[in-house]
Amino acid sequence: MVDEIFNNFLSRPNVEQPILTQYCDGKNVSCPNWLSQWGSKALGDQGYSAIEILRNYYGSSIYINETEEISGIPSSWPGYNLVVGSTGDKVRQMQRQLNVISGAYPRIPKIAEDGIFGPNTENAVKVFQQVFGLTQDGIVGFKTWYKISQIYVGVSRIAELV
Repeated sequence: MVDEIFNNFLSRPNVEQPILTQYCDGKNVSCPNWLSQWGSKALGDQGYSAIEILRNYYGSSIYINETEEISGIPSSWPGYNLVVGSTGDKVRQMQRQLNVISGAYPRIPKIAEDGIFGPNTENAVKVFQQVFGLTQDGIVGFKTWYKISQIYVGVSRIAELV
Protein backbone atom coordinates (compact mmCIF):
# COMPACT_ATOMS: atom_id res chain seq x y z
CA MET A 1 0.00 0.00 0.00
CA VAL A 2 2.81 2.40 0.84
CA ASP A 3 4.23 2.08 -2.69
CA GLU A 4 0.89 3.28 -4.05
CA ILE A 5 0.61 6.40 -1.87
CA PHE A 6 4.16 7.45 -0.98
CA ASN A 7 3.92 10.43 -3.32
CA ASN A 8 0.97 11.83 -1.35
CA PHE A 9 1.41 14.47 1.31
CA LEU A 10 -0.72 16.59 3.59
CA SER A 11 -0.94 20.34 3.23
CA ARG A 12 -2.86 23.40 4.32
CA PRO A 13 -3.49 26.51 2.19
CA ASN A 14 -0.65 29.05 2.42
CA VAL A 15 1.50 26.79 4.64
CA GLU A 16 4.87 25.89 3.11
CA GLN A 17 6.47 23.80 5.85
CA PRO A 18 5.66 20.12 6.18
CA ILE A 19 2.55 19.23 8.14
CA LEU A 20 3.37 17.28 11.29
CA THR A 21 0.94 14.47 11.89
CA GLN A 22 1.11 12.26 14.91
CA TYR A 23 -0.18 8.78 15.31
CA CYS A 24 -1.29 6.80 18.32
CA ASP A 25 -2.26 3.13 18.37
CA GLY A 26 -5.17 3.93 20.73
CA LYS A 27 -4.64 0.69 22.67
CA ASN A 28 -1.21 0.79 24.32
CA VAL A 29 -1.12 4.57 24.51
CA SER A 30 -4.11 6.85 24.87
CA CYS A 31 -3.81 10.06 22.87
CA PRO A 32 -7.01 12.10 23.04
CA ASN A 33 -7.77 14.00 19.81
CA TRP A 34 -4.81 12.48 17.95
CA LEU A 35 -5.07 10.36 14.84
CA SER A 36 -5.33 6.82 16.13
CA GLN A 37 -5.42 3.40 14.54
CA TRP A 38 -8.65 2.24 16.12
CA GLY A 39 -10.34 5.64 15.99
CA SER A 40 -9.56 5.80 12.27
CA LYS A 41 -10.86 2.28 11.76
CA ALA A 42 -14.11 3.13 13.50
CA LEU A 43 -14.56 6.18 11.26
CA GLY A 44 -13.77 4.07 8.19
CA ASP A 45 -16.36 1.52 9.29
CA GLN A 46 -18.86 4.40 9.36
CA GLY A 47 -18.06 5.18 5.73
CA TYR A 48 -15.63 8.08 6.22
CA SER A 49 -13.14 8.59 3.37
CA ALA A 50 -9.41 9.08 4.04
CA ILE A 51 -9.72 12.87 3.78
CA GLU A 52 -12.77 12.88 6.05
CA ILE A 53 -10.87 10.89 8.66
CA LEU A 54 -7.91 13.28 8.47
CA ARG A 55 -10.19 16.32 8.71
CA ASN A 56 -11.86 14.79 11.75
CA TYR A 57 -8.50 14.94 13.53
CA TYR A 58 -6.74 17.91 11.89
CA GLY A 59 -9.56 20.25 10.83
CA SER A 60 -11.25 21.14 7.57
CA SER A 61 -8.27 22.99 6.07
CA ILE A 62 -6.16 19.83 5.61
CA TYR A 63 -5.74 18.44 2.09
CA ILE A 64 -4.13 15.37 0.54
CA ASN A 65 -1.92 16.39 -2.37
CA GLU A 66 0.10 14.32 -4.80
CA THR A 67 3.43 15.06 -6.37
CA GLU A 68 4.84 13.57 -9.53
CA GLU A 69 8.42 14.41 -8.53
CA ILE A 70 9.95 12.39 -5.74
CA SER A 71 13.14 13.65 -4.11
CA GLY A 72 16.10 11.31 -3.84
CA ILE A 73 15.66 9.47 -7.11
CA PRO A 74 17.33 10.17 -10.44
CA SER A 75 14.15 11.05 -12.33
CA SER A 76 10.43 10.98 -11.68
CA TRP A 77 8.04 8.60 -13.41
CA PRO A 78 7.23 9.93 -16.88
CA GLY A 79 3.48 9.81 -16.23
CA TYR A 80 2.79 6.98 -18.67
CA ASN A 81 3.66 3.28 -18.81
CA LEU A 82 6.71 2.13 -20.74
CA VAL A 83 5.76 -0.92 -22.81
CA VAL A 84 6.99 -2.85 -25.85
CA GLY A 85 7.11 -0.27 -28.64
CA SER A 86 7.90 2.71 -26.36
CA THR A 87 10.95 4.74 -27.34
CA GLY A 88 12.91 7.71 -26.09
CA ASP A 89 15.03 9.04 -23.26
CA LYS A 90 12.89 7.56 -20.46
CA VAL A 91 13.27 4.10 -21.97
CA ARG A 92 17.04 4.62 -22.33
CA GLN A 93 17.28 5.82 -18.73
CA MET A 94 15.36 2.79 -17.48
CA GLN A 95 17.56 0.45 -19.57
CA ARG A 96 20.71 2.06 -18.16
CA GLN A 97 19.43 1.69 -14.60
CA LEU A 98 18.47 -1.97 -15.15
CA ASN A 99 21.98 -2.64 -16.48
CA VAL A 100 23.54 -1.10 -13.36
CA ILE A 101 21.17 -3.12 -11.17
CA SER A 102 22.06 -6.30 -13.06
CA GLY A 103 25.64 -5.89 -11.81
CA ALA A 104 24.39 -6.58 -8.29
CA TYR A 105 21.54 -8.89 -9.35
CA PRO A 106 22.97 -11.02 -12.16
CA ARG A 107 19.66 -12.83 -12.81
CA ILE A 108 18.56 -9.61 -14.51
CA PRO A 109 19.94 -9.77 -18.06
CA LYS A 110 21.98 -6.94 -19.56
CA ILE A 111 20.18 -5.12 -22.37
CA ALA A 112 20.99 -2.61 -25.09
CA GLU A 113 20.67 0.99 -23.93
CA ASP A 114 19.16 2.10 -27.22
CA GLY A 115 15.94 3.79 -26.04
CA ILE A 116 13.80 1.15 -27.74
CA PHE A 117 11.57 -0.99 -25.52
CA GLY A 118 11.74 -4.32 -27.30
CA PRO A 119 11.40 -7.98 -26.25
CA ASN A 120 14.81 -8.06 -24.51
CA THR A 121 13.92 -5.02 -22.41
CA GLU A 122 10.53 -6.54 -21.62
CA ASN A 123 12.24 -9.75 -20.47
CA ALA A 124 14.70 -7.82 -18.26
CA VAL A 125 11.78 -5.91 -16.73
CA LYS A 126 9.91 -9.17 -16.03
CA VAL A 127 12.97 -10.67 -14.33
CA PHE A 128 13.42 -7.47 -12.29
CA GLN A 129 9.76 -7.60 -11.28
CA GLN A 130 10.13 -11.25 -10.26
CA VAL A 131 13.26 -10.58 -8.20
CA PHE A 132 11.60 -7.69 -6.36
CA GLY A 133 8.14 -9.18 -5.86
CA LEU A 134 6.22 -7.06 -8.36
CA THR A 135 3.57 -8.16 -10.85
CA GLN A 136 5.51 -9.75 -13.71
CA ASP A 137 3.82 -8.04 -16.64
CA GLY A 138 6.91 -6.54 -18.32
CA ILE A 139 5.35 -3.07 -18.09
CA VAL A 140 7.23 -0.23 -16.42
CA GLY A 141 4.37 1.53 -14.67
CA PHE A 142 4.44 3.71 -11.58
CA LYS A 143 5.38 0.98 -9.07
CA THR A 144 8.02 -0.66 -11.26
CA TRP A 145 9.56 2.70 -12.24
CA TYR A 146 10.04 3.72 -8.61
CA LYS A 147 11.29 0.28 -7.56
CA ILE A 148 13.88 0.43 -10.36
CA SER A 149 14.86 3.92 -9.20
CA GLN A 150 15.07 2.84 -5.55
CA ILE A 151 17.24 -0.19 -6.29
CA TYR A 152 19.38 1.78 -8.76
CA VAL A 153 20.13 4.42 -6.11
CA GLY A 154 21.03 1.68 -3.64
CA VAL A 155 23.34 -0.32 -5.89
CA SER A 156 24.97 2.70 -7.56
CA ARG A 157 25.41 4.52 -4.24
CA ILE A 158 24.22 7.69 -5.96
CA ALA A 159 22.60 8.80 -2.69
CA GLU A 160 26.05 9.05 -1.09
CA LEU A 161 27.16 11.50 -3.75
CA VAL A 162 24.46 14.08 -3.05
